[in-house]
Amino acid sequence: MNLTINEIAKACGGTLVLQGDRTKGDANVSAVAIDSRKAEAGGVFVAVSGERVDGHRFVGNVYEKGIVLTVVEKSPEEVEKEHGIPKDKWGSYLMVKDSLQALRDMAEAYRRKLDVKVVGITGSAGKTSTKELTAAVLSEKYKVLKTEGNLNNEIGVPLTLLRIRQEHQVAVVEMGISDFGEMHRLSKMARPDICVITNIGQSHLKDLKTRDGILKAKSEIFDYMAQDGEICLNGEDDKLIEVREINGRRPHFFGLGGDSSEEVLVEESIGRGLWGSDATMLMKKGVLRNKESLQEVRVQVHIPLPGSHMLQNAAAAACVAGLLGLTGEEIAAGMAKAAPVGGRDNLIRLPRNTFIDGCYNANPASMKAAIDLLALADTKKVAILGDMFNLGENSHDYHGEMGAYAVEKGVDLIICVGEESRHMYAEAQRSMEEARICERAENSDERQGYLCCGTECSAEEKTQRAVYFPDRKALMEALNSGLGDLVPEGATVLVKASHGMEFIEVLDFLQNSAAAEKP
Repeated sequence: MNLTINEIAKACGGTLVLQGDRTKGDANVSAVAIDSRKAEAGGVFVAVSGERVDGHRFVGNVYEKGIVLTVVEKSPEEVEKEHGIPKDKWGSYLMVKDSLQALRDMAEAYRRKLDVKVVGITGSAGKTSTKELTAAVLSEKYKVLKTEGNLNNEIGVPLTLLRIRQEHQVAVVEMGISDFGEMHRLSKMARPDICVITNIGQSHLKDLKTRDGILKAKSEIFDYMAQDGEICLNGEDDKLIEVREINGRRPHFFGLGGDSSEEVLVEESIGRGLWGSDATMLMKKGVLRNKESLQEVRVQVHIPLPGSHMLQNAAAAACVAGLLGLTGEEIAAGMAKAAPVGGRDNLIRLPRNTFIDGCYNANPASMKAAIDLLALADTKKVAILGDMFNLGENSHDYHGEMGAYAVEKGVDLIICVGEESRHMYAEAQRSMEEARICERAENSDERQGYLCCGTECSAEEKTQRAVYFPDRKALMEALNSGLGDLVPEGATVLVKASHGMEFIEVLDFLQNSAAAEKP
C-alpha cells in the first residue's frame, strides 16, 4: 500500500507510540484488517470494540503474525487488565478515541492518494447484482477491484477502499445505508467518479420514512463526487427521473426502453428465462465516448444472472461501461462472464429440487422481483417468504401486498413465516378465495367453491394454497416432520426474507435434503 504509518497517524489523530526495531514511521504498510485472522505481516490491525467481540483481546496474536501497527482504543495497561495480554507483547500502536472512525479516516486519506476511477453504486434494490455486472464488464478493459460480498456499509466501504492497490485502474464500490448522513460519510471516503443509483424503492422506511426520504438519503452520494464526475440513474424510476442536474452535471439515464431511458436501454428482450436473459442493448450517442463509438451502438448480450429484473441492472452496467470507453463488443463479452452472488436470487439446481436463494435480504421491490423469477419456472412453484424488516408504519400493508402478488403470479404454495408475514398469509388467503370464484357463475348462490359453474371448472385448476408459521423454528419443525408435504419433489423453491430472519438455516436444510440422490 502507498500509505505509511506516519500518514495513518496524521489522518486518524490520536497518540502514536513507535516501539520495536522493525517499525519506522515512514514505512509503507502492507494491508489493513479488523479481523485478526486476516492480519498479515507488515500490516495494520484495527481493534474494534464490538457488541459481541472486543478486538483488543487479539492484540497479542496479531503482533506475533508480524503486524507493524495496531490501532486501539485501550491502553496496553487496560488490555492487560481486561484480557491478560502482557505489555511486553505489544509493538507499535496508535491510540485513538474511536477505532471505527479511525478506519474511516484512514480509508479517506488513502483514497485521496489513489489514481483510480471509483464507481459508487447504491439504490434500494439491485446494488449487488449491478456491482457484479459492472465489474465483469469493466474487467474486459481494466484491472478492476470490487466490493466483496456484502461489505457495503461504514465498515465494508473503508475496507474495500483499503484493498485498492497500484495495479487497479477501477474500483466498483457498493454503498448501502439505512439512515440519513450515512451516505454522506461513505461518499466522503469513496469520492466516486461515477455515481449509480439503481432505484428508489421501499427499504429502511423505519428511519427514512418515505421514498422521498430514501431519495434524499441516497442522493448524499453526490456530496463528494469528483468535479468532473458522471451520474447514471434509472430513467424509469419516477423519483430518479426528476433529477435533472447535479452540480452542473446532467445525469445519464438507463432503462428498458421507456421514453425516459435516454442513453442506455435494453431495447427488446429476446428471451427471459429462469436461467438468464438474452437481450439487445442500444447505447445511444454520447455514452460511448471513444472516438470510434460516437453513434448509436446496438449489441446483443447474454445476461447469465437470472430474472428479468437483471435487464435493468445490466443497462446500468452498460451505462458505466460506455462512460469509461468500452465498445459494444467488450460490453457483451464482459456481461456474459458475470457470476451470481449467494443470497441474491442465486439459482441452485439439485437432484430433488431447484432453489432460488434470496436469503441475504428482502424489501418489497426485491421480493417482487424474486417472485417474478419463480413464476418463470415450468414446475410446481413454492415460495417460502419471511418478514421484511425496517418498513416503517406501512409494514403490514407491504407484507399483505406480497401475499397477493404471489397469488397473482401463480405460486402454487406460499409459506409465510414470521410475525409480520401473518399479513402476507391473510392477504394471500383472501386473494385465493377471490380467484376461486368463477366469473361464469350467474348468481351469488352459485359463486361458491371450485365447481361453481359445473364441469367446466375443476379443483385441479385452482390448487394454490398458503400456510403460516409464526417463526423459523416452527417452519423447521414442520420441514423435519414431513418435507414432502411442503416441498414436493421436482418443485422450484424460492427462499427469501430479510437477513435477520436467518433463512440460510432453512436453505441449508432444504439443500441437504434435495442433494440426496433419488432412490
